[in-house]
Amino acid sequence: MSKSPAKRAKEPARLPVPTDVAAAVTAADAKKAANLVVLDLRKADGFTDFFVICTAQNQRQIKAVADAVEEALRVDHHRRPAHVEGYGRAEWVLLDYFDFVVHVFTPETRTFYGLERLWGSASSVDLHSILAAPGR
Repeated sequence: MSKSPAKRAKEPARLPVPTDVAAAVTAADAKKAANLVVLDLRKADGFTDFFVICTAQNQRQIKAVADAVEEALRVDHHRRPAHVEGYGRAEWVLLDYFDFVVHVFTPETRTFYGLERLWGSASSVDLHSILAAPGR
């Protein structure tokens, strides 16, 4: 016997990405990272499953975004990056978590490297579904 729609318990919305990727997006967004993009590389023969790409306006903001992502993943998901690159110069900080990589760029560096163009075969993930998820 099925329940009527009014009595059926609401199922939580399913995220289009793993929860740790969603946490990285949420942390970057909280630090006002611009032009946030998540690329799904699973069908693009990538070396990782997802790229989280965002822009920060200056070196101080780049470090703040990278620090916020690291802290959110360490505290809430008990994960640390396997590799961090570029933190000293802070024009492009890369946080490698093996199954996903976070890239935080200055606007100029992001344009120069054009990761979205290089990984054009990757599909883009709807960020609204991540940022609007309950508890975010």
